Amino acid sequence: MRALVTGGAGFLGSYLCERLLDEGAQVICMDSFLTGGPRNVEHLIDRPAFRIIECDLTGYVHVPDRLDLVLHFASAASPADYLRYPIETLRVGSVGTLHALGLAREKGARFVLASTSEVYGDPLEHPQRETYWGNVNPVGPRSVYDEAKRFAESLTTAYRHSRGTDTGIVRIFNTYGPRMRPFDGRAIPTFIRQALLGEPITITGDGTQTRSICYVDDTVAGVLAMAGSDFAGPVNIGNPDELTMVELAGLIKELSGSSSPIEFVDRPADDPQVRRPDTSLAAERLGWRAVVPAAEGLRRTIDWLAAELSAGEPLARLST
Repeated sequence: MRALVTGGAGFLGSYLCERLLDEGAQVICMDSFLTGGPRNVEHLIDRPAFRIIECDLTGYVHVPDRLDLVLHFASAASPADYLRYPIETLRVGSVGTLHALGLAREKGARFVLASTSEVYGDPLEHPQRETYWGNVNPVGPRSVYDEAKRFAESLTTAYRHSRGTDTGIVRIFNTYGPRMRPFDGRAIPTFIRQALLGEPITITGDGTQTRSICYVDDTVAGVLAMAGSDFAGPVNIGNPDELTMVELAGLIKELSGSSSPIEFVDRPADDPQVRRPDTSLAAERLGWRAVVPAAEGLRRTIDWLAAELSAGEPLARLST
């Protein structure tokens, strides 16, 4: 197999590159390095089947020779990033998706779109099934990400129906694990960094809002199960075990042995109150379910971030 991973130097993209290589594929990693970094894939550089290309997917895109699989994961994913780069986020979700789909069609490749649970917005249905249309504020600050992904889903579906492209859509729920940036703005790396440094753990709102967190190994297995199928989706890829933010912070404190106090800060606009996937469709069509318990996944992530923070790396580098 010869595979292209857009956003391949990002957190999740780097794991996909690694897993595909381990399974014997030739892998092309394409990234603009706007939010990802070569550091995530530097351990892959010397592998003969790996190639990395610095490229802005919203510009001219060319990949010579054949492709069997296109995994489109190019996008800012954390609120801190997409609020810093709103236009870039919308462009990669629209123009970038158009170019990635065009490339897959040209090569006759299977195309898998990395969509997100954020297409459900602040949901009025709980848990969220793929048939739910969502509750998204199209002019709110988070819309640059939410609506970019919703448009990308629509464009992917149009290519499937009108161009005959072999496409699939995965809606990814709150993936975490090693290689997350300590300052990327998402709850888990933020809570862990604060706990390890003895800083107050800052929870937005009253902490009753929930998330369902999925360890990166499970997410990658779900994405590759989708890639190896002919299913169009969309399909939820996530762990249905649901935690409040207070419970998550408490678990991280316990696992890290931290004495950091809990502080409550203002909650961001349009922050979803609940999030939990119904994964019965993934089990039925892909034979997939998440298996890594939260405590185990968080322990691995804490160990990795502790090593990063104790390695003497400048915090400025760790934040990019």
